[in-house]
Amino acid sequence: MTQKLKMKTPDLTQANIEKIAELFPNVITEIAEEDGKLKKGIDFDLLKQALSDVLVEDENERYRLDWPGKKKSLLKANTPINKTLRPCREESLNFDTTENLYIEGDNFEVLKILQESYLGKVKMIYIDPPYNRGDDLIYKDDYKVSKEEYEEELGAYDEESGRLFKNTDSNGRFHSDWLSMMYERLVIARDLLKDDGVIFISIDDNEVHNLRKICDEIFGEENIICDIVREVIRGGSKSSLIREVKDYVLAYSKNKSLVSFQGLEQEGFVLDLEDEKGKYKKGRELNKWGAGSRREDSPGMWFPVPGPDGEEVYPTRNDGSEGRWRLGRKKIFDLIERGEVIYEKRQDSTYIIYEKIRDDSPRNKQFTSLFLKEYVNSRGTDTFKKLFRIEKSYFDYVKPIELIYDLLLMSTSDDDIVLDFFSGSATTAHTVLKFNANNDTNLKFIMVQLPEKLIKSSEAYKAGYKTIPEIGKERIRRAGKTILEELESKNQQLKLGEEAKDTSKLDVGFRVYKLDESNMKDVYYHPNQVNQDQLSLSISNIKDGRTAEDLLTQVILDLGLELNLPIEVKNIKSNNVFFVQGNSLVACFDDSIDFGIVDEIAKAKPLRVVFKDAGFRDDKDRINLEERFKRLSPETQIRVI
Repeated sequence: MTQKLKMKTPDLTQANIEKIAELFPNVITEIAEEDGKLKKGIDFDLLKQALSDVLVEDENERYRLDWPGKKKSLLKANTPINKTLRPCREESLNFDTTENLYIEGDNFEVLKILQESYLGKVKMIYIDPPYNRGDDLIYKDDYKVSKEEYEEELGAYDEESGRLFKNTDSNGRFHSDWLSMMYERLVIARDLLKDDGVIFISIDDNEVHNLRKICDEIFGEENIICDIVREVIRGGSKSSLIREVKDYVLAYSKNKSLVSFQGLEQEGFVLDLEDEKGKYKKGRELNKWGAGSRREDSPGMWFPVPGPDGEEVYPTRNDGSEGRWRLGRKKIFDLIERGEVIYEKRQDSTYIIYEKIRDDSPRNKQFTSLFLKEYVNSRGTDTFKKLFRIEKSYFDYVKPIELIYDLLLMSTSDDDIVLDFFSGSATTAHTVLKFNANNDTNLKFIMVQLPEKLIKSSEAYKAGYKTIPEIGKERIRRAGKTILEELESKNQQLKLGEEAKDTSKLDVGFRVYKLDESNMKDVYYHPNQVNQDQLSLSISNIKDGRTAEDLLTQVILDLGLELNLPIEVKNIKSNNVFFVQGNSLVACFDDSIDFGIVDEIAKAKPLRVVFKDAGFRDDKDRINLEERFKRLSPETQIRVI
């Protein structure tokens, strides 16, 4: 197709806006031109806030969702914290071999701690946050309250006596408080997603409109996948007008053009076409349709590809205007080179290109946005009661495994990381274990849950559970045991020709970590503020009671390594030395370290090595440490704490 030359220099402003949009989609807004038409622009005040460590004031009006505390949330999301995670072996299961994580703590602070280690590594996030119906407990806040207000919420605390905020509808900041809580968490969560990662958020009518708006800001309007409508209850909730039977699962992506969803079609799936390679079905168009489908919406996704006769084919919208591709250049060219596309010519001689789908397995079938029947909450409640062998559930609303299972089916592949930072009853972890058992995959989960105390009159408390995490961890233990028993039972009833499943490869364990203050004393972070008298008292800059494993965990996080890496402890010259993922990191936090230990560690040629600054036997050993490694293992990066 002949393309008309623009005969002018490129619009670098719009190109730069696109680059900024990739980094900070929440600062993109609409601005009016002189003729009144709207175009994409930058909210410079929000951009300033994203790049600032102080609060930026602004009174200008524009198209966006605002509420009291929004900028404070963005500032909070960008502000560092001096906290860490501490391992808890006694509450873990298969600590040394598992790749799954269960983390107790305020999920906002935990997300910030995980930011370096899991930046761009999470494939799927599922969360079931408070629906803000007026009786939800919202997480720690910074708002000033009177003593009377504080005591009014007696019992609403986490294990560290941190206040939880009950967002009743009489609160003047009812929506604002909830929006701030969600906004600051989602800003960080977006950074954790892989480029082709997705987030699913359960929500009901009460806040779905506001959640859509803040997700449009954070992820970009063009990156919404859909609003899944889910049947929640049979018969509906009581109402004087219309019975409510649904809620929603909002699905957003980090970069929609890179996402390839798969799943299970609700009404049949037939490979009705055939070529020299075999049977296939016409799949999705390579053109992007709907919102964000114009060339100017994503200039980098407008490029020529080879046509059926070697001509250049560009993405064109149905109205003849310039469009954009749904997939990136590499993926499209790969499909074309392998002959896995279908060209259909329009009346105007432009082409629509479709993918060929050859595999009729569930992963290559497509879901609809209407989730009915098996997705009702009663199924989740029944599963929970059966697992715990109780008549009355410990939770009012337990999401069904079937819901999260199918979200995993459509969005994940082997070895992906799945995150749920409103873990609750740990349905997501249970589902991941079941999914791996059924599909021979190795998905890894990260669960995050506030250590919220249970009411003493509750059924769970009477059964011996004091906090929500205690129930969640017990559910994972029971789920893993049940799944292994079911597999062993199937292995004993195999038909002729069937192979037994190797249950030893199924990871049903989890490492428990708990949020805490930093292992380091204030002198470590603010040495200039410590006087000589205080310094003389600080023989060590490490807090009392912190173990070598505590220090190792904080070092792993500080270096941006993942918490599920294998850890081996070796005894070298009567000292405990940690080897993380072979020689990726070697650490020794013992005292009286001398060159004998240093030389033995250097023989392993570690990529990184860490010692305590005050852990050396002699000052000369500490001073000569770097020279020693330069001679014995010059590529090693040396760190001290």
